[in-house]
Amino acid sequence: MKHLPTLLTLFFCGATGAWAQGDPGTAVAIPNEPILSGHSHNDYLRQTPLWDALSLGFISIEVDIHLVEGALLVGHDEEDLDATRTLQSLYLDPLREHVRAHNGWVYASEHSLDLLIDIKSDARSTYEELHGVLAQYAEMLTTYSEARVQTRAISVIVSGNRPRRLMMTEAVRIASYDGRLEDLGARVPANFISLISVDWEDHFSWRGLGSLSERDSRRLAQTIEEAHREGYRLRFWNIPSPDGRPIEEVWSQLLDAGVDLLSVDDVKAYRDFMVKTRASGGDSPAIDAVSGASISAPAVPPVLLDEILDFRRK
Repeated sequence: MKHLPTLLTLFFCGATGAWAQGDPGTAVAIPNEPILSGHSHNDYLRQTPLWDALSLGFISIEVDIHLVEGALLVGHDEEDLDATRTLQSLYLDPLREHVRAHNGWVYASEHSLDLLIDIKSDARSTYEELHGVLAQYAEMLTTYSEARVQTRAISVIVSGNRPRRLMMTEAVRIASYDGRLEDLGARVPANFISLISVDWEDHFSWRGLGSLSERDSRRLAQTIEEAHREGYRLRFWNIPSPDGRPIEEVWSQLLDAGVDLLSVDDVKAYRDFMVKTRASGGDSPAIDAVSGASISAPAVPPVLLDEILDFRRK
């Protein structure tokens, strides 16, 4: 799997990206080029959800949802939910407005933004409601079929409680499936999975002190090689955050090993780390794009949007 270099010119030359309106009504600068290794974890917990991550150039954003009385409410736990904080109001509506105003893309470089939607409530009923909602925004969403992927501004990935069988019945999907390690080598349908996500602590003993052990280093290399061979990007969450040691050292080791996407809570610190890495002449995969086989199937005529809207609830 080869990496294609992406320059982070914006972060050295000032804010030259597109402008959008943030929640407080202030102008938010969005860089032309995203940081392709940055995943904004629990984005909705920040002061200005969505815009904090986009203004720093993150390519992937995570949002937790619950189905409550027909509404998709954003939050990790039920006690955190607010009827005014919906998936549409916090993410889909502002993204559509921005995309329409900026030539059909979030970033000027036409990199698709991953919107990882983590389902916290019942898998089937929540996904069915989610599908109906997403269909209203189909103009900006990447579509997936056995034959091809039609890449658009936003690529939705369903995580958490995922209705695997239901999603597999769809001839055309407007969301891909967030895979796990056990999906490697499982011969899943073409273009069904676009990302393999792994809880670091469930599979590795290293907790951020010193260097990776020989065992962990070998297993990590094997995992990365297998994921890339099958055309998937590899994301880790729950990565080590050791007391008394800079988290940047952990990020460096994982990125140098070839990990594609890191879940990050401190998005500004990660952006600053990436800028520093680039300024020092580093060639970290953190600023590279992975060419995935899952999005390079033989070309066929573009998927029609009305195929997406014809969702059969099985």
